[in-house]
Amino acid sequence: MYKIKVSKTQDSRLPSLDFTQIPFGKVFSDHMFVADYRNGQWEDLRIVPFQSFSMHPANMTLHYSQTIFEGMKASKSVKGSPMLMRPEMHSRRLNASADRMCMPHVPEALFLGAIQELIALDHQWIPPADVEGSLYVRPYMFATDEFIGVKPSQTYKFVIFTCPVGAYYSKAVDLVTEQEYVRAVNGLTGEAKAGGNYAASLYPAELAKKRGYDQVIWMESPEFKKIQEVGTMNLFFVIGDTVITPSTTGAILKGITRDSFLTILKSKGIKTEARDIYIDEIVEAYLDGQLKEAFGAGTAAVVSHIASITHNDTKMTLPPVAERKIGNMLKAEIDGLRAGKVADTYGWMQEIKVPVTV
Repeated sequence: MYKIKVSKTQDSRLPSLDFTQIPFGKVFSDHMFVADYRNGQWEDLRIVPFQSFSMHPANMTLHYSQTIFEGMKASKSVKGSPMLMRPEMHSRRLNASADRMCMPHVPEALFLGAIQELIALDHQWIPPADVEGSLYVRPYMFATDEFIGVKPSQTYKFVIFTCPVGAYYSKAVDLVTEQEYVRAVNGLTGEAKAGGNYAASLYPAELAKKRGYDQVIWMESPEFKKIQEVGTMNLFFVIGDTVITPSTTGAILKGITRDSFLTILKSKGIKTEARDIYIDEIVEAYLDGQLKEAFGAGTAAVVSHIASITHNDTKMTLPPVAERKIGNMLKAEIDGLRAGKVADTYGWMQEIKVPVTV
């Protein structure tokens, strides 16, 4: 059991929050958790008022990008209880990212205990169950050595903050296949949630937006035929009566929402395949009238419906969102689990106990 020192804010910003008008990622809750890694261990565990950091100009993260993060959500059940979904999976993935980026593990008990205590303190920042939204939880770690030289840092900071959020995408998105730039290849950091992966994706995404698209579908180099991900999300297609998604073989993030979707689909007897997917197969399915749906899967949006996919001279326009069975069912299932409206037969949901004194 880890002991966390708590310093509460004297000036909560909660009274100024309108839960029906929350821009994604711009409103932050009252507190954050901070821990420092020194001499081979995590110490000075604390929850403090949300605040800025002071950083040395030679901080190694600024120069060599030793930084990783997770993204998860806290929701409120119809009974008013704060809920987390599969938090232990996020702990394990953070540590898998840490391994790849040569960073220390955060013990699972510390990860889970810190999140639970932080959310218990700021549980009133979770949007009500009848409002479209949730409390986004951002655990992350970064190097803190003050040194110019390419080597692993010896000190780190682990931080968790939360922010109430509304919908990530307000509409279905238009995509284009990316055939010049790549997100990741086997052997690099594609499986890690590392900051540099996301920085590298920005330029191709901006080029796509200038051409009128919302995001790109990443392809595997050098042939640019095998499909990987969509933007910053895992990708699903519905062809005929089968739901397919690219297999996670080293260059694709092992999404927790992706894994949840596959589990739900299998439990409902819906055919699923996790395998290599090539763009020619998708075009052929579309031309044959068998491409029923396509959507991204991730923590932020849960399901991001795809309106169209453009590959070379072929624009594949998909059916209206209201007519889609699989993507809508999956989002309703996840939202229902988080709100306590759907029975948790998977054992995924964890209720956070809120002390009476909070």
